[in-house]
Amino acid sequence: MAHGTNAMSVGARRGTPAAEHGGRGRTRGAWLLAAVAAAFTVAQLVLVRPTLGLGWDETVYVSQNSAQAPPAFFSAPRARGVSLLVAPITSWSTSTELLRGYLALLSGLGLLLALRVWRGLFPARVLAAAGALFASLWVTLFYGPAAMPNLWVALGALACAGCCLRVRADHRDRAAPWGVAAGAALMAWMRPTDAVWIALPLLALAVAGRRVRLGLVLLAGLATGVGQWVIEAHLAFGGLAERLSEGSRVQGGLGWNIAVDDQLRGLVGRTLCRPCTGPLPHPAVIAWWCLLPVLAAAGLAVAARARRTTPTLLPLACATTAALPYLFLIGYAAPRFLLPAYLLLAIPVADALFHLVTRADGRCRPVAAALVAVGLAGHLAVQYAVLHRTVDRTAADRRDWSRTASDLHRLGVRPPCLLTGTDAIPVAFYTGCSSANPRGHNVNATEAGILGTARRIPTAALSRPGGPPPPYARDWERHPSAGLDLRLAPPPRANGPA
Repeated sequence: MAHGTNAMSVGARRGTPAAEHGGRGRTRGAWLLAAVAAAFTVAQLVLVRPTLGLGWDETVYVSQNSAQAPPAFFSAPRARGVSLLVAPITSWSTSTELLRGYLALLSGLGLLLALRVWRGLFPARVLAAAGALFASLWVTLFYGPAAMPNLWVALGALACAGCCLRVRADHRDRAAPWGVAAGAALMAWMRPTDAVWIALPLLALAVAGRRVRLGLVLLAGLATGVGQWVIEAHLAFGGLAERLSEGSRVQGGLGWNIAVDDQLRGLVGRTLCRPCTGPLPHPAVIAWWCLLPVLAAAGLAVAARARRTTPTLLPLACATTAALPYLFLIGYAAPRFLLPAYLLLAIPVADALFHLVTRADGRCRPVAAALVAVGLAGHLAVQYAVLHRTVDRTAADRRDWSRTASDLHRLGVRPPCLLTGTDAIPVAFYTGCSSANPRGHNVNATEAGILGTARRIPTAALSRPGGPPPPYARDWERHPSAGLDLRLAPPPRANGPA
């Protein structure tokens, strides 16, 4: 590869596994990565709480193969990857603790495998530090045990990029093409549009190196997820163009939107910043985010001096294309959107930090090391504080949904049943009901259809206290609940046969 065809020989001069003393060095490196992955899993279970109820989007993904509730409406932007990922648990169990534990273990294993792909391209200590930096972010820890797609896109992207470099460096590496296909498929099944953006630099790498096989393997992996998404577009949305258009509508209209400041506002723990208003967070909260591009550029400069540019430039390019739509093409923000960019940037950033604290002869720079240590300690303190507040706030919201479900059960709204109105989708999952919405981002019913269903099964409309109920539910009996007004349709028997 350009400026680094023989990554292993270059690595030997810089302390990569080729320079580590045979099997002993490789074993130490493997254990170091395993320790980081294990710590990531443990931190999720300790800091995020396995008892944390499912969020809005999680209930949509989980309900597709759930023993708890009927499938919720699956809007145009979503993909089936998460539903398949959690199906081994959700298809037979309603235990949130079991699901969280399963996802925590799986995400720790995924981080380990994604980092191991890069052995031989960077020293094990750099990879371990990169994994630790990524795993220490509050957004990574919060979404590690969550039934959400973004972390899995990140893991697939890192593995796919590393395997692409391995294929290009050594055509005899038989495992690397399978890694390319698997990483691309994981991204595409989770979020097809993200996968396409991230794959652009990887396809450019294949074209520039005239690696036809690499390009074909990458496209084949993408096709498994994108193909399913396109087929579903024709079956459920009237075609690919219609699904893309509907997806744009659901996301507020895709186009030129500078959302950089929105992403900054989300760093205080706003899992969804829509609308994204208010002042920017305290500088201590956003300092790490502002330093990321600086340290990434420093990592690229280090790589250029060492004549190993490509292994650093490729993840930087993929991080750029992964972040581009969420920084400039969407009108709102969620911190999880940038997880793929954060993981891809982690290796160049960790490399830059090691060069900052280490002299050319391998000895430590005490002053630089002390400054970096103090900065990292402050960074960890801020991340923990944000995570703690975020978990407490979201846990309270989800307890409210659970209390509302209990109130509905007490009032006689039990499966089979139907909920509509505000927060109908998550509350319906907690209650075991179906959900229906005649307007908004999740339109899947008409008012006439809801009224017809209300004559057959228990039905309730949800609204904010003091706010107007849906027009068709104005005369329904009102009951206050946890942050919601519940309006119950007359019992089916009072209306006679349907």
